[in-house]
Amino acid sequence: MKIKYCCRNFKLGSKSVYKTMKKQFPDIKHKKKECLGECKLCSKQCMVKVGKTNIVCAASADKLYEELLDLIG
Repeated sequence: MKIKYCCRNFKLGSKSVYKTMKKQFPDIKHKKKECLGECKLCSKQCMVKVGKTNIVCAASADKLYEELLDLIG
């Protein structure tokens, strides 16, 4: 599994999710990219891209973290 984080989204709170997930799940690939090309979603809420196509969005960093935990199992 690979999780991609948009660096431009870090100001909305996804940076804390990136740091926490990287520590908690070192076996999963975590990539930071300058832009994921999902600007309409990225500018409004916390978001990450899981795999090649699955986009996970949430209103806050805490909710995004919970969504990712549910996805991982």
